[in-house]
Amino acid sequence: MQHPSQLLRALLLTACTALMWSGVSAQTAPAAPATTAVVAGNSGIQSANIFDVKSDANEAPGYASQTNAERAKVQPGNNAPMWRQVGAGVTGYSSLPKSQAPEAGNLIQPFVQYPGSRLTNAGDAWRQVRNNWLIPYGGALLLIVMGAIAVFYMTKGTIKQHGVDTGKKIERFTAFERSAHWSNAIAFCILGVSGIVMAFGKFFLLPVMGLTLFGWLTYALKNMHNFAGPVFAVSLIVVFVTFLRDNIPNRDDVIWLLKGGGLLSGKEVPSHRFNGGEKLVFWGGVFFLGIVVVSSGFVLDKILPGLVYERGTMQIAHMIHAVSTLLMMTMFIGHIYIGTIGMQGAYQGMKTGYVDETWAREHHEYWYDDIKAGKIPAQRTVPAEPVVPSQPVQI
Repeated sequence: MQHPSQLLRALLLTACTALMWSGVSAQTAPAAPATTAVVAGNSGIQSANIFDVKSDANEAPGYASQTNAERAKVQPGNNAPMWRQVGAGVTGYSSLPKSQAPEAGNLIQPFVQYPGSRLTNAGDAWRQVRNNWLIPYGGALLLIVMGAIAVFYMTKGTIKQHGVDTGKKIERFTAFERSAHWSNAIAFCILGVSGIVMAFGKFFLLPVMGLTLFGWLTYALKNMHNFAGPVFAVSLIVVFVTFLRDNIPNRDDVIWLLKGGGLLSGKEVPSHRFNGGEKLVFWGGVFFLGIVVVSSGFVLDKILPGLVYERGTMQIAHMIHAVSTLLMMTMFIGHIYIGTIGMQGAYQGMKTGYVDETWAREHHEYWYDDIKAGKIPAQRTVPAEPVVPSQPVQI
């Protein structure tokens, strides 16, 4: 009986001999043609045989201008010509209708150079504008404006009323004017808060709230943003038509603006029902920026009829919408400040519709003079006639 070590040595010797003879047989046997393996019953695309690839094919004339089909003959699996066309924005075949998917055949947009971006494909150019300009500088603008207002409030405080109330009230805003204003103001606040969270929230809310809660918050605010947008647009038109008559600029408004409304000097500059600052917000914020904000927002919501909604259209609309909304918010933040804690009695006028004669004389002297002269009625809302109870009929 053989020792176990002798048996193991015999087995190893047999295996080595078999491997040696199989190698010799492989060298002497004729080489079989390299073909791509086809699995029975499998009609899918099979991988290319690596032995079919010609490593020196790139040295052939016209290699760089080959089509994808020509390249596949010499270098199977090398799809560089196809991806070169994709990167260049060449339109490929798509079975989707152009009316529903105008860019279905284009994976990568053509090269453009948006303001503030490098010359690159449109998608990357839009990202550069958003991430390098709109987000950092837009956020800085909002912080600077809010910081300046905070410093002004801490140093100057609320603009006080110097005289004593007389008890005589003047109707500054009718019920219809106040309802139009508050509808627009509430819609604006919803749009402003949701827009800030969606644009800047990941920098100051996401680290605190976590991904799940922040995702639900932004999802809810995004839907609120989309629903509040049309309300803001309609109420903006109503506000413009309602207050247009008293916001026609005149020479007194120029004087008011040049003197800064007396905010720094502490001496009120006379004005009509609306001063130069309010008219600047009306024409710059409500009218001009309102048209730009609403129009670009409607494009982003895809509710403008007859417009082809391509990626480039949406990118341009987004950049315009972002810039115009940031400018509108900076203007309206100042307006909100003066209308709430910035001036004593201003909020009460919009809440109840009435201001005291002393407030009207100190802050809108020309308007008060027209009321005292009888040019403007102090009470524009006609009070409802009291209902006289009917007398019982005696039979």
